Amino acid sequence: MRLHAPSRRALLLASGTLFAWAHLPKFARAEGRDPRFLTIILRGALDGLATVAPVGDPDWLALRGDNALTLDGKLAALKLDEFFALNPAMPNLHRMFEAKEAIIVHAIATPYRERSHFDGQDLLESGLPKPGASESGWLNRALSGLTPAGRVDPRGSKVFAVGPVTPLVVRGPAPVLSWSPQRVLPASEDTVRRLLALYRDCDAKLAGVLEDNSKLTASEQFGTGQKPPAPGPGQVRAYFSEAAGTAAKFLAQPDGPRVGALALDGWDTHFNEGIAQGRLSQLLGALDEALAAIKNSMGPAWRETVVSLATEFGRTARINGTDGTDHGTATVALLVGGALKGGRVIADWPGLKPANLYQDRDLKPTIDLRAILKGVLRDHLRADEKTLAETVFPGSEAVKPMAGLMA
Repeated sequence: MRLHAPSRRALLLASGTLFAWAHLPKFARAEGRDPRFLTIILRGALDGLATVAPVGDPDWLALRGDNALTLDGKLAALKLDEFFALNPAMPNLHRMFEAKEAIIVHAIATPYRERSHFDGQDLLESGLPKPGASESGWLNRALSGLTPAGRVDPRGSKVFAVGPVTPLVVRGPAPVLSWSPQRVLPASEDTVRRLLALYRDCDAKLAGVLEDNSKLTASEQFGTGQKPPAPGPGQVRAYFSEAAGTAAKFLAQPDGPRVGALALDGWDTHFNEGIAQGRLSQLLGALDEALAAIKNSMGPAWRETVVSLATEFGRTARINGTDGTDHGTATVALLVGGALKGGRVIADWPGLKPANLYQDRDLKPTIDLRAILKGVLRDHLRADEKTLAETVFPGSEAVKPMAGLMA
């Protein structure tokens, strides 16, 4: 049977997936609260230094030179405080920050210290302390441990997922249904190459079929020797906004689900990163519009909403020879929502002197991402702290939930 390459690729690699859970936690309801939580996985490793620049670090300009965002550059960064500034492509996030609806946590990382996208994403979404086979993700396990209020039947039609592929973070015992956006972005060349490499190891026959059909489709549609064009900025913006806005509309419904997850691809910027003008700037602009779409679609429910954004690891502190950045370690995590005690950058800043870089190449991690997620799950959804340490993020007893994130 001949596989149709574009649809097969879309099935395997499309970005957006929303999982939503219909339970309202019992403790939250007893408090007269109706909390919503959406987590967004940014796949590909986001450059945290280009997203939130340490403009107050004396070694910042020497490290990145002309690629270093500054407050007085041609495209001036957006001031957050006396030390940090936001990429100018994100004015909506900046407005949320000023309205105390956003928190930025810098120099964060998962426990992962290698540089494989596959292993890094698996660990990010599984919540395990090291890469390994897992059939469930931390968000699904967190929900399974909450006591439901019984307001919405978890087996009914209000439990759903958006997108053709359900991410690991939401797989597990809590039930999932699916809805797929009409708009699906084509996979990047790098993503296709990585997927084919994976299949060559585990299913050489399928890898051969996918590769042959991919070449055939490219030849038919774009001419021999030509590559299919990458999705344009307009396509990316429209896709990100549709996926995120749809997620928020489901979560905002009075009788709808309360927890969801969305995955957005494309953050692997090895070349021509374009920190202030170019590819990364376009991606950050698309993400910024997606955050605005979430806020607008949530309506009054925004005041009881938290959205977390995390990526598998950061990028190298220095720019490489192709004007990009390679796989690194520490990066940023973003929190937005009306339920936050926002308007803050939280960081135990490690410094950017060569001696302070991790392995002489990366921003050194000083905050564990699990501490942030634990803090939100405990204080927003009222997850049990012992369950968080033993079941949701196994082996994380030493990682204490970050306190004071909620308003």
